[in-house]
This record gives sequence, structure tokens and C-alpha cells, in this order.
Amino acid sequence: MSTRVFVANRGEIAVRIIEACDRLGFETVLGVSTADRTTLAARRAGRVITLGGPRATDSYLNMNAVAQAAVSTGCTAVHPGYGFLSERPAFARLCAENGLTFVGPAPEALEALGDKLSARKLAESVGVPVSAGGTAETLDAVTELAATLGYPLLIKAAHGGGGRGMKRVRNAAELADAWDVASAEAEASFGDGNVFLERFVENAKHVEVQILGDRHGNRVHLGERECSVQYRYQKVVEESPCAALPDGTRDLLHTSALKIADALDYVGLGTVEFLYDVTRDTLAFLEVNPRLQVEHPVTEGVTGLDLVREQLLVALGEPLSFRQDEVSITGHAVECRITAQDPARQLAPSPGRVKRWRPPVGGGIRLDSHIYEGYHFPPFYDALMGKLITWGEDRDAAITRMISALDGFEVGGVTTSLPLLQRIVDHPDYRENSVTTRWLETTLESEDN
Repeated sequence: MSTRVFVANRGEIAVRIIEACDRLGFETVLGVSTADRTTLAARRAGRVITLGGPRATDSYLNMNAVAQAAVSTGCTAVHPGYGFLSERPAFARLCAENGLTFVGPAPEALEALGDKLSARKLAESVGVPVSAGGTAETLDAVTELAATLGYPLLIKAAHGGGGRGMKRVRNAAELADAWDVASAEAEASFGDGNVFLERFVENAKHVEVQILGDRHGNRVHLGERECSVQYRYQKVVEESPCAALPDGTRDLLHTSALKIADALDYVGLGTVEFLYDVTRDTLAFLEVNPRLQVEHPVTEGVTGLDLVREQLLVALGEPLSFRQDEVSITGHAVECRITAQDPARQLAPSPGRVKRWRPPVGGGIRLDSHIYEGYHFPPFYDALMGKLITWGEDRDAAITRMISALDGFEVGGVTTSLPLLQRIVDHPDYRENSVTTRWLETTLESEDN
């Protein structure tokens, strides 16, 4: 009996999953909204079925519609990609109830990691460093906790991500309003208004470790990525490895990620995220993303592994095909997220018809995208158009190749983030590797004023 995978996502990641399935000889069925019937993924899938209207709540987030579509088309597995249903324990359970393999961790792992406060406790229990922080029930208790931690602080939603429910607090006068606003945002975005405090690190890099585990107790890490170039907590440029880490800190990073994976008996792909305090040379655990990440191609670039292929195989019960000592990091990879956003208007969305789409080609250049000339970029979803990835023998070579690739990328009909990406990768701060998580908002914005 052949394996048939239901792809429960859209855009570039749907194309990526279909390509991996094709290489494995798996059949594919793609679930789409009415707005996505003419996408590149729809053209490449073995079969396409419409889930519902253009709004995500009517299609990609409709758990019952996705499960029913998968069962009715004879699928044996469901790949949720990232976002949408990828981290919903209820959906993982619904798949199991319908005899479908959910390509992701067990529901219990999703529940443990969906609550960042619980994940912090788990990290502490296995000796992984966490940032100073906590939560409280009353405003008086929150105020007391904040005074103990010291300002500036960060208020974060216990559930969800993407910068929603996250507020920076510079002093006590801002605390009450920021707490209320963050809680309201968290409730509106994730259905849970719980938030907590963490000490804000002024000079920080965002680093994360790719982990992979199978159902036979084998777990490995695949090196780390740096994702410090962010705008409003949304990643813009990523790279692998993180060139700023001392060897001892890198070892601690990898060891800490595997401790958490072992504690969870983790199965599948996951990413353990940390904050690196450059000034103090210390690490602090942030969270675990129990799914495929947008930035997975940079890890593929330096390891030579197909992460989606590995993810599919371990979900189907196969043991890992390699050991930790067989994982090697070669060269350096950089990824730029190209979006339909206007840098001149604080990255406001810019949907519309793509009249020209001429990507760069050449050695060491990769593009993951669902865009083609004539495609109408819809207003209903995120703004990601594609991910441009370059590889080089070292960091400088990868950046130089990226600068050339961005310069040669031609897009017409919609406003994109290409000019901003060009400025970032050619900026002295980025090339010298001195960028931290607030650099994009502070340095580039100050240069514009």
C-alpha cells in the first residue's frame, strides 16, 4: 500500500512538502482555500481538495474539514507544515482518532510546549539555563515581581508567538497598561490571556538548535541557527551556524537542547530557542517550537540533510538514518525572507498581482517559493513570498553571494522587502556580526530619520 500524505498548508512550505514527498515516492493531496486553487502547490500536488473559504478560519484552521478531507481522499498521514494547525494538540488527537499519522510530536509534547511557563519549568528541571522571570495573579504581585527582576522587562504571552502578546516595559509607570494590553492581545490571538515577565536583555542574539528524534529513542541536534535580525519579533534574516558563539557556549547550547528533547522523549523535528547575552556570554532558554521552521533551509545548507524527508520518515516509524557523530557542519548559509511588504511604510502588507518574477540563479543559490509571474498574491494570509538562501565556504562568502543574488532579483507589480534586505546584508554591522535582536528597529530606523 502506497503512502499518501495530506498537505495541510499553503504557500512555499506546501511546495516544499510536496517536493519531499515526490522524492520519497509518496502520493500527495493538497487542501486549499478557495483563494488558493491556482497556486504553484496546487499545480504540483497529486490531487487538490477545497477546504473552505479564503479566510484561514474557514479553511486551513478548520480541523474537522482538514481531517475529513484527509480521510475521504485515502490519506494515511497529515503534514501540517508550520503555523495553522501544526502546534494544536487537539488536531494531533483528531488525526489519531481518524487513523491518520500526524507528522509532528505527540499531543502530550505539544501540550507541554504550548505553555511557555510550563516549558520554562521543564528546562529548569533538567538543568537548562533560563532567564530570570515569572508570573503573578494580581497587579500588586506583578509590580513586586517586576521590581525584583529589574527594568527593562519583557511581557510575553504564555501561549502562541509571532510577537503577539509581547510588550517591552522600560519602567514601573508603563507596567500596568502594558500588562493589560499584552494579556488582551494574547487572549484575542491565542484564546488564552496568560502572560509572564522576563528580564529584558539589551545586547542579545537569538540562537536556536535544530533537533530531530525518532520513535526508537534516538535523538540528535543538527547545529544551530542565528535569527537576530528581527522586526517586531518577526525574523527577517537567518543564518547557520552562529559565528558569534565561543566553542564552550556552543557546546552548552547543543547539550541543553538535547536535554530538553530527552526529557520530552521528543519525536520529530523541533527547534529549541535561546537568547544569548553577548555581554555576559550567557544563554537563556526561550521556548521549543515543535514543528518545521521557516528557516530550516539554512540548516539543510550546512548539513546536506533533507529535513522534511527525515521528518516524514520518523513520523512513519522509521529510525534515524544517521548518528550524531555523522552530522557535520560545512560552510555557512544565509536566508532572507522576501515578503510582499512595503519597507517605506513600516512593512505594511502589499498584496496584488505579481507582474514580474525573475529570481537569481547560480551556484550556491536556492529559492523556496510559491510565486510565479501572473500570480495574484492574496490579502488573507502572511506576507511571505519566498526564502532566498545562499551558501558559501565561510560567512563572508555566503553574505557576498547573498548581496549579489538580491541585486539580481527582479519583482514587479507588488512592493516587496527586497530593498530592506539589501540594506541589511550589506550593512557594516551585519557583515561584522555585531547585530543583536533590536538592531533592525533601532539602527536602521535611526538612519532613516
